This record gives sequence, structure tokens and C-alpha cells, in this order.
Amino acid sequence: MRKTRTVRINLPFVIIVLFLFALIILKLFYVALSPKVDGINLTAFADNRNTKKETITASRGTIYDASGEVLAQDVNSYTVIAYLSPSRTEDMSHPYHVVDKEYTAKMLSPLINMSEERILTLLNYDAYQVELGPGGRGITELVKEQIDALNLPGIGFSKSIKRYYPKSNFLSYTLGYAKTDEATNQITGEMGIELKYNDILTGKNGYREYQQDMYGYKIANTPEILEKAIKGSDVYLTIDTNVQLFAEQAMSVIEEAGADWATISVMDAKTGKILGVSSIPNFDPNTKNIKSYYDPFVSYTYEPGSTMKIFSFLASMENGVYNGKETYKSGTIQIDDAKIKDWNNYGWGIITFDEGFMGSSNVAATKLAQKLGRQKLFDFYTSLNYGKQTGIELPNEQYGVINFKYNTEIAAASFGQGISVTPVQMLRALTVIANDGIMLKPYIVSKIVDSNGQITYEEKKEELGKVASKENVDYIRDLMRGVVDGRARMSTGKSYEVEGFDVIGKTGTAQIASKYGGYLTGSTNYVRSFAGMFPKDNPQVIVYAAVSKLQNSSALPKAIRGLVTDTGTYLGIKKTIDKNSVSQIKISNFINKDVNSSKEFLESKNIKVIIVGNGDKIIKQYPSKNSIISQNDKVFLLTNGNNYIMPNMKSWSRLDAEIYFSLINMKTKFNNYGYVTETSIKPGDKLDVTKTIEISLEPNYKKIEEEIKSEGNT
Repeated sequence: MRKTRTVRINLPFVIIVLFLFALIILKLFYVALSPKVDGINLTAFADNRNTKKETITASRGTIYDASGEVLAQDVNSYTVIAYLSPSRTEDMSHPYHVVDKEYTAKMLSPLINMSEERILTLLNYDAYQVELGPGGRGITELVKEQIDALNLPGIGFSKSIKRYYPKSNFLSYTLGYAKTDEATNQITGEMGIELKYNDILTGKNGYREYQQDMYGYKIANTPEILEKAIKGSDVYLTIDTNVQLFAEQAMSVIEEAGADWATISVMDAKTGKILGVSSIPNFDPNTKNIKSYYDPFVSYTYEPGSTMKIFSFLASMENGVYNGKETYKSGTIQIDDAKIKDWNNYGWGIITFDEGFMGSSNVAATKLAQKLGRQKLFDFYTSLNYGKQTGIELPNEQYGVINFKYNTEIAAASFGQGISVTPVQMLRALTVIANDGIMLKPYIVSKIVDSNGQITYEEKKEELGKVASKENVDYIRDLMRGVVDGRARMSTGKSYEVEGFDVIGKTGTAQIASKYGGYLTGSTNYVRSFAGMFPKDNPQVIVYAAVSKLQNSSALPKAIRGLVTDTGTYLGIKKTIDKNSVSQIKISNFINKDVNSSKEFLESKNIKVIIVGNGDKIIKQYPSKNSIISQNDKVFLLTNGNNYIMPNMKSWSRLDAEIYFSLINMKTKFNNYGYVTETSIKPGDKLDVTKTIEISLEPNYKKIEEEIKSEGNT
């Protein structure tokens, strides 16, 4: 008989098993519901074991001048970190924390521009690590290398990118500045070109996506997605660094004399390119010591004063009411309940209107405005686009106000009071005088180049329409020459004369409006200005300056004379006449005369003659009759034959080349400034006036002379 086996259940054992099972269940609930288990964030743990996406920050585009010299670029930037906790060091023979705090502070102080006491205070913090700021923030690669060379225990660096301006306050308002967001390491433009072209300069960030483990490392043999960053586009300005330097030097003369604000600009008269512009108060974009966030060149509006007489006189000529030889009584004139005075309060007696322009007579301008009437004066000012932005590639450009109604307002507007303009608007209007009545658009960006080297934008000369006749513009240019050459006893611009450059111009002195109504009083409460260009007969360069509350009025002519001399010499426009060694000749009228006999006569005077065309009679000449020239000058004689042969222009100035091709109405494209080194059409080849000739120039005349000698040319 089979025995039945009885299984005895051990109650304590069952209880223990059930207890353990319950613990497991509870653990599962805890794991499921708790964000952390044993100090590990399970969500983060799961994420870390999955996809990781890192942003690859795009480099910001570089800003260059016209020749490709860097004006603004990205550079590595570092912040000095001091590790203070001894826990970083396992072997004291190789410490990884700051050991000798006094010595460390002493050695770092001169390199990061902080006192030893301030550094020592930071080094004594009860912290794992500290930043040594502010001096230790944003240091350059060079300073980092100098600190590295000290081998200071516990000193390290955190790396970032910052915007760097290698020329400091050079062209500061035009460039503006860009600031780095420390959280995102993203650089954003805040002023100037940096702001205006921020989207184009910024580029496009990339990313790197991969699978990572709990420690943040990429898991081996797993796929990776890489989207490369696209560098921002580069912006090339029209600025010529040498001309800009001359403008900055001129501005230093103004700054030393004391002024509330000032701006000086230089423009290529034939294209509208801004070659240089300097303003005060300026700043260093690297340190951002900014007093004003608005650029005087485009953002300041002011009453221009007597420089507007250029355009009110031109308006009277265009409307047929000007007779320069007509006389009037200067001094004062009563308009309604206002007495308008000339700047010297008493005038010069009975003088002509031509003399009135040269002497900057408010009475002359007022009388002409009365003849014109409000509407015609207003229409002419608006035809010059006063009251409208120029569209130049800079932020915060203002409009100015051209608004006058009553007789006294019309009179004031004729001599530049009661209306407001910006300096860049004055430049735009002055192109009319330089281009035989045609107005050009000013511009400061020449091209934009993307990360692939492709030109995505290229600015070119833009004509805005014909505003005045060549005949009347020639007349105004002659009057402006009279302002400077002192032919009239009351000429106001004699201090702007620069021998050899044939400068023409107009001075301006405008009262400053008070915020309480009326105008400020006192000998310095004026905006003084000069609108000029050179040379007279074919202006190549326009210069405009405006200065508020200048303490020493002689500083402005001194600054402009230096600017004209430096710029004209550099650009190859100078016409030097040495009265002691070179005889001067007054040019006769050669029009309708025989080519060969005219050439023989001029060459007998040791004048270099350039015959243009293959005709036998002269139909046009340059310079015009009665001009004074020296043996260094060329005389161009255009004939009645239209078979034009390309001359050897090597060593010719840009002005000489301009004159030659303007005589035959052939388009030109100049590369650089100075003296001719090469032309796209070889000497001796026939010229096709329907095409464009490219001309390369070099500022260094001596270098070209040496090349010519080495080639055996004369």
C-alpha cells in the first residue's frame, strides 16, 4: 500500500517570500512613478541613451574695405577661469587648483588689466571656480598665450567667439558693432553695417545628431547626422582705407579744437561711392565706449545754412530770374515784420549778385527767393530729394524737413535756415554740381559675397535724373571757385584754397535752433559747414563737412586743406605748379583752328598735346580758353574726325583718362585710384566708343615711373 506524502508549508518561509515579492512590486511602482532612482534621473538617462543634437554655430561674415582689407571679423575669445577647490588635485606635485593666490594675482594683474587686490578677492571666494572678470573676460588669443606661458596652477579658460575690429575707432559709426549672446554664443549686429546687414552676415547654423550613452559619449557603430554650418556672407564697402585715414586725420584737427559733434565725408564725384567718412564723438567697437548711438552722417538733422545758397541760386538760374551782373544794396532787407541781415550785419554796399554769392549774402538770396516765389523754390529743393532718404546702406537714416510757407520762411529757406537736412543728403545734392546737372545716389556697400564665393549683390552707379542744365551748373561752379580763390573782396572761402587743386566750394554758418524756440546765442552756437569739390572743370572728389559748436573756427579750413591735399595727391588728381621752376601759360581758343598748327604752337611752349580723333579741325578743347596751365599739364584737342586710336596712357592720372574718354563719350570702368598702369585696350588699337574700357590704376606714381624707365618708354 502506497503511503501519502504530506507536504508541510513553512509559514515563516512563505511570509518572507511574500514580503520580498511585495518589495519588488513596490520597487516597480517606485521606478515607474519616481523621476529619480538611486540618484539617477531616469528620464535624462533614457534621453542620454538616445538622440543628442548639438548646434554648430555659423561663423559671421567679414566686413572688408574696397581693397579687401578686414574691418570686422570673428575671432576666438577667452574668459580666464580660476579653479579654487583642492579636490581637483590628486597629486600636489602637479596641482590643478590655485595654490599661491598672491603670486597668481600679481602675475595676472598686468595682463588682464585688473588690480592685484581685486583678483585676490576673487581667488579667496569659497567656490569650486570663479571667472576673473571683468578684465579676464573676452581676452584675445595673444593674451591667452601670454597667460599660458606663466604656467600658473589652477588657471584655465573657457572659449567663445566674439566680433573684433582690428582698426579700433576707425570708421566706427559706419561699421557699428555686434554683440555676442553668452548663452547661445550667437553674434548679433546692433549698429551700423553690422545692424543693417545682420541677417546676411549671420549665416545659418548647422547641427550634429547622434546616439549617446548615459555619460554623453557617442555610442560606437551608431549612425550620425551632420548638417554643416553655412558661413555668413561677406560685405565689401566702397571705403578706401587711405582716404578714410585722411578723413580721420582731418577729424582729429576738429576734435582737438572742440566740437559738440562733427562729420566729414569724401565721395567719388563720378560714381556716388563713399570713399571715407569720419564722425565725432566716435567710439571703439571693441570696448563699446559709446556716447551716442546715432550716426551724425545719416541720423543727425540740422539747418544747413549758407551752403544751401548753391541750390537757391541755381534754382533762380533754372527759372530764368538770375542776372549775376545785376546790382543790389547789401546789408539788410525788411521782410514783413523781420529784418534780414547779411552775416556781417552791414553788407558791402552796392554789389552784384555774383559777388553776393561769393560773399554769402543773405540779402542776395532773399531777393532771389522773392523773384522765384515759394512754389518754384520748394519745387527745386524737392527735385534735389531734400526731405527724402537717400537709401544709403546704413540704419536710422533720417528724412530732414523742407517746409516753408510765409515770406520770412521762404527767405530763410533760401539761405538754409528753417529747413533741415542730413550730411548724406548734402552729398547727394552736390553730385548735381559735379555731374553737369545729373544727380547720383550715394552708396557705401560695393558688393556682397556668399560662402561659396558668389557675388549675390553688386552696387553700381545710379543716376537719379537731370536736375539742372550744364550751362547753369558751369556758372555755379565758377561762382564756387570765386568763393575759394578770393577774386571778390568779400569771398568767404579764401582759407579753403589749396594750391594746385582748383578747389571750388561754399561755406555755411547756421544758427542752432533752441528747444525753447528761436535760436541759441553766443559765438560758438553755430553749425559751420563746407561743401566743396575739385578740380573745378571736371570734379572728381566731393568733400562735405559739418561741425556743431566748434570752439575754434579756423580748425575747419585747416582740416579741409589737409584732407584735400592728402586725398588729391593719393588719387592722382593733384596739379602741382612750381612757380619758381615751371612757366605758366594762359590757354588760347583753339576751336575751329587747324590741328597741326595748334599742336606745333603748344609744343613750342613745351606743352604735351593729346590729339583726339583723325580730323583736321579742332571742335573741342580741354582746358578751356583762358585757363592757366603749366608745362606739367596736358592739353586735349578733339578733332572733327571720329577715328579714335588708343593712346599709351601708362602713368596718366585718372583725371587725364577721364578727360580723354569724356571727350569721345566712351564709358570707363576704373579699378582703384591714382595713375594708369594697364588698359583693356592696347595702345594703337582702334577705339569702339559704344563699348566700355577698363582701366587699372596704382596710387604709387614713383613705382610706375620706374616701370616705364625699365621698359624703355618715354
